[in-house]
Amino acid sequence: QAQLVESGGGSVQAGDSLRLSCVASGHTANMYEMGWLRQAPGKEREFVAGIRWSGTAYIADSVKDRFTISRDTARNTVSLQMDSLKPEDTAVYYCAASRGVYTTWGQYHYWGQGTQVTVSS
Repeated sequence: QAQLVESGGGSVQAGDSLRLSCVASGHTANMYEMGWLRQAPGKEREFVAGIRWSGTAYIADSVKDRFTISRDTARNTVSLQMDSLKPEDTAVYYCAASRGVYTTWGQYHYWGQGTQVTVSS
């Protein structure tokens, strides 16, 4: 098994930045892809960004010019740098990781507990 623990959420003003971090522990050897998803109240969970061992990254169109994902494989961490935050970015952000190699982005088996990000106007 593996565990994912997020940190870095909080309450900010529109236009501010936040950096979310996630540390994986346990059986991390087959975490081919790690990523972030978010869920706002009353909405479905949305895939925000993912990054693979190779460093290849996917960023959702809704955040492409504002969010950046990075990964430190040696430290089993993945981070999400969020700039120019908007009120519509308000959500619980979840760190997630795959258990194996997949072609399709966002095939995750391990999940963190989530961290709240609130952006006020």
